[in-house]
Amino acid sequence: MNISQLETLLTISKTLSFRKAGELLNLTQPAVSAQIKSLEDEFRVTLVDRNHPVTLTDRGKVFLEHAERMLTIVEELKQKLSDLEQIPQGHIVLGTTTSIAIQILPRVLSYFQNQFPLIKTSIQSMSSSQVMVSVENGSVDIGIGYLNEKHPQIETSVLYYDTFELVVSPKHPLAKFQHVTIDMLKDVPLILLSPDTQGRRFADRVFLQHQLQPNIAMELGSSEEVKRMAELNLGAAIVSKLSISNEVRNGTLKMIPVTELEVTHPVGVITKAGRYKNSAMRQFLNDLKGMPEDQFIGSE
Repeated sequence: MNISQLETLLTISKTLSFRKAGELLNLTQPAVSAQIKSLEDEFRVTLVDRNHPVTLTDRGKVFLEHAERMLTIVEELKQKLSDLEQIPQGHIVLGTTTSIAIQILPRVLSYFQNQFPLIKTSIQSMSSSQVMVSVENGSVDIGIGYLNEKHPQIETSVLYYDTFELVVSPKHPLAKFQHVTIDMLKDVPLILLSPDTQGRRFADRVFLQHQLQPNIAMELGSSEEVKRMAELNLGAAIVSKLSISNEVRNGTLKMIPVTELEVTHPVGVITKAGRYKNSAMRQFLNDLKGMPEDQFIGSE
């Protein structure tokens, strides 16, 4: 058994085709078949059902689980050996919310990439709950999101605190108020984040605590969408304070304090407990945690 055979089986499981697997691995179809046949002969089992579409047998699926773990160990070994050069390098996959990706990360990444050009970063946008899950299953290296949820295999560190605020267009009837209560929103059409977001869950808890049935006009997946609809005066919105700094400054949205929403929410960095951190991850985490809070909220 060798690493190439394991990579071939993994590729077949994803493509469901010997031909496509060969194209991705730059191998001929007979070479792909020979590698799988060699594995099957060595372990005396049938790993692949060669009918169309190609699928893994039950034994093949069990084999694949172990193969994936072995390939992960090999990648960690390669990275550890690379780290011996003492030059921070590598690739980091960041998972975060849309508003954080737009408001916070440009300043952080601009500084970081200037200092460490050998470290490459890519960003995946998702809800804070999805960030937690993605860090835990390893599809994201480092997450940045709201820390209200707890996972047993996750380590977190607070970077700054955010709040969720009521905002309206200057033309909205509520714009004349300097302060409102949650009860005043009873019949007001609301533009809210989707139910899987931290902001929406918080808003729903507040509504439930005050036995208020909100008049939900729209549910949108990101703060950017929510803000645009509020600017068009299609309803009042509840969004992250950090995400509306530019709009409030430019006068396209007005923030109205609501006593019941005055709760701070920690935002921080999220990593998987016990996971090996390559030099790129260690450098990024050290720089991120060392930044003062005003580095994140200074845009206000």
